[in-house]
Amino acid sequence: MIETIKDTVIIGSGPAGYTAAIYAARANMNPVMYTGMQPGGQLTTTTDVENFPGYPDGITGPEMMEHLQKQAERFGTQIHYEYITNVILATEPGKLHTIKSSSGQEIQTRSVIISTGATAKYLGLDDETKYAGSGVSACATCDGFFYRGRPVAVVGGGDTAAEEATYLAKLCTQVYLLVRKDELKASKVMQERVFNTPNITVLFHHELVGLEGDKVVEKAKIVNNQTHEISELAVDGVFIAIGHKPNTELFNGVLKMDDIGYLITEEKTTKTNLPGVFAAGDVQDNVYRQAITAAGTGCMAALDAEKYVAEFFH
Repeated sequence: MIETIKDTVIIGSGPAGYTAAIYAARANMNPVMYTGMQPGGQLTTTTDVENFPGYPDGITGPEMMEHLQKQAERFGTQIHYEYITNVILATEPGKLHTIKSSSGQEIQTRSVIISTGATAKYLGLDDETKYAGSGVSACATCDGFFYRGRPVAVVGGGDTAAEEATYLAKLCTQVYLLVRKDELKASKVMQERVFNTPNITVLFHHELVGLEGDKVVEKAKIVNNQTHEISELAVDGVFIAIGHKPNTELFNGVLKMDDIGYLITEEKTTKTNLPGVFAAGDVQDNVYRQAITAAGTGCMAALDAEKYVAEFFH
């Protein structure tokens, strides 16, 4: 059943989606949001957020998302707790897009804002789930502050892992970098930074196999994948830095993406390669990946969508 034509549909929640909704609603676009499988996005798995402006005492990720949701709803955003199963995106300006939801709803909309985010890759260990928010993280700039003056481990061998390790080395007493191969995949510059940082110890041919601790991480169990020797590291935190996967499967073959799958937007805008389709947040950002930058692009997407709708439909 096709409902009334909408000015904009926002696919995905989180800082980008909610901010887009706030701006679009205030512009009288009557936005409709589909939250996706994880309402609130990655921040709902973060215990404390202390680097988002306006919260001098910090706030938990779930609380912050609740605040953003209430603000979006206050201005009239319709929020549906379901996910999108199919999109038929127009290729010409001034044409309608069709969105289909998991409940069978079919909506036609003048513009689409994609804020489906990205998902951090994990190793798949049960202990990663057990200690989530209590010693396991996938973001050093988000959570490194909580490990000041304490030893930590970083898992990974690419640029992300090298960046996380060097960032944490400024805060932590000791950083162990666990690399499963015999070399780093990181760029030469990042490798030099790692090897020139005194409190980073690189452990080649080592993999994380388990975590131990009473409620919070106290030890990391690691294995040498050549000798099969198992040992322990006394660490208070473990950062998984093996990359992120953008949630863009729905748009494969339709929207332009980079080699990893991040949506490509025009420089200094949130415009994708199709007219009236905009992308905000981590789904198009593989560099910063912060709540504040996601919120900023959410604002941009709403403004871009408002301008597009005004130009081609009014």
